[in-house]
Amino acid sequence: MWSAIFKEDTMKKETKVFQAETKELLNLMVHSIYTHKEIFLRELISNASDATDKLKFKALTDTHILDSSEELCITITPNEELRTLTITDHGIGMTFEEVVENIGTIAKSGSKAFLSSLEEAKKNNDLNIIGQFGVGFYSAFMVADKIILETKSPYSDKGVKWTSTGEGSYEIEEIDKTERGTSITLYLKDNDEDKEFLNEYKIKGLIKKYSDYVKYPIMLKDERINSTKPIWKTPKDELKDEDYNEFYKSTYHDWQDPLLHFNFNVQGNLEYNAILFIPQVPPYDLYTREYKRGLQLYTKNVFIMDKCEELIPQYFNFIKGLVDTDDLSLNISREILQKTQQLKAISKNLEKKIISEFEKLMTNDRDKYIKFWEVFGRHIKFGVHENFGLNKDKLENLLLFKSSKNLDYTSLKEYVDRMKNDQKEIYYAVGENLDILQKMPKVLNVINKGFEVLYLTEGADEFALKTMNTFKEKTFKSVTEVTFETEEEKEEIKKLSEINKSLLDKIKETLKEKVVEIKLNPELGDSSVSLSSKGEVSLEMEKLLSQIPGNEGVKAEKVLEINPNHPLFNKLQNASEAELKDLSDILYNQGLLIEGFALENPLDFVTKLNNILSK
Repeated sequence: MWSAIFKEDTMKKETKVFQAETKELLNLMVHSIYTHKEIFLRELISNASDATDKLKFKALTDTHILDSSEELCITITPNEELRTLTITDHGIGMTFEEVVENIGTIAKSGSKAFLSSLEEAKKNNDLNIIGQFGVGFYSAFMVADKIILETKSPYSDKGVKWTSTGEGSYEIEEIDKTERGTSITLYLKDNDEDKEFLNEYKIKGLIKKYSDYVKYPIMLKDERINSTKPIWKTPKDELKDEDYNEFYKSTYHDWQDPLLHFNFNVQGNLEYNAILFIPQVPPYDLYTREYKRGLQLYTKNVFIMDKCEELIPQYFNFIKGLVDTDDLSLNISREILQKTQQLKAISKNLEKKIISEFEKLMTNDRDKYIKFWEVFGRHIKFGVHENFGLNKDKLENLLLFKSSKNLDYTSLKEYVDRMKNDQKEIYYAVGENLDILQKMPKVLNVINKGFEVLYLTEGADEFALKTMNTFKEKTFKSVTEVTFETEEEKEEIKKLSEINKSLLDKIKETLKEKVVEIKLNPELGDSSVSLSSKGEVSLEMEKLLSQIPGNEGVKAEKVLEINPNHPLFNKLQNASEAELKDLSDILYNQGLLIEGFALENPLDFVTKLNNILSK
């Protein structure tokens, strides 16, 4: 009896006031720092993981504090009747003095000091310290109106009980406690919103979302809730395609296997793990304003944010995946990333690696690359064009275009490697339909001279090439600008144009502002007419821009080219004034049709055509 009384009398018990800074922090914690209340569970589990790591580290040199056969875990215990949620670990625990220092004083969790000692010791690379600020504990006050912490250090005979309502003071006392570790009990606030954190389904969902890859088992009613070792920390030689596929489908909610996956494990001055996936089909909302690019971000296996835009450039916005790094600077809540040099370095390195993987894929598995290209190639082309070509040198080797050589896809490098020794330009033709492109007079003219032509069938194609301007010191040139006339032939066409100047002027007067020039072109083969353009805006650009609201007024400067070797030219020379007007309009509309434009007035065109045909 006397020993019991004596023991009770020697137990410390005090009421203390929080530091002024800590009082302010508690207020910020509840009202400002964290965006979502649910973050508190991630923080408390992270702290529990830290405490367990510290125990294992100490046990390397102080072996008596931990039995090698002991299984360490983190336990979550909800109690709906008492309205409490308890998080328990069997980690290092704290002494009376450590509780005062770490819990009563802001940012004194000991994680920084411990990390420093870990650096000095240079032992056991498997240890991780998640906490950086020592403030995660206070996040529990967002959902609790009272918190009781009970803890015991292996270096103390007594346990410690800490109690606070978060209103400026706390009680701390020594207690009898035999088990090492820490137990934190939250008395949840009396509202339906916070009561949901007692729901097992809710708890499991939060653990899966934020703490699924904490390396210690997280137990809920004798069931392990979190996963085993994260896939990105698993050696590549232990993984099969099925492992990547299942992870992708379950994590990113796709019913199909990914088309491709990349697994990066970067060591050295910059260290991170990344697993990236290319879907087989674009996400349903990829081309909507609501779509947000970004990779999931983890630090030390703990989920930080879902869509980190800084990790992936806009032209790779279709890529899904995650990055996990151990040495990233976070802000106080760990919810929003500071714009750190580490993040920029990871993003830059990741971009290079993705491009390198695509280049290797193009070489080693052409069919798979083509499959990727046909789904997401336009993103690469827009990447070349955006920001005034800032990324063109990075992406130029990823570009593919159909070619007049067997109608197969070809890269620009492959085209250049096949060029004739005296060829200085890369020829291309623009149009929506491959079949029509192959039959265009100007395309046939280039092909018949023995040159290869790239077929640009998407709106972004020509923008990309014009942005690049050159590739391997070869300039890009549209077939509409190509002529193979000799000096003698040029002189002949010049004389013919002078002889027919009056005719050409009348046609220009008839068409007015529809065209900026009428000229003769004997290289049109069997075609009587062709449309080309002058200036920066090509015919295809006009069509593309006209589909964008606000750009309807952007027009190409059109040139009507007439074949002097075609029988219709004779008809023009001998036409009456009325017939010439109708013929001029008909030829212009024919040029529009050949280039894929809609007729300005179909009824008028048909009427004039019928008039000419009936004579």
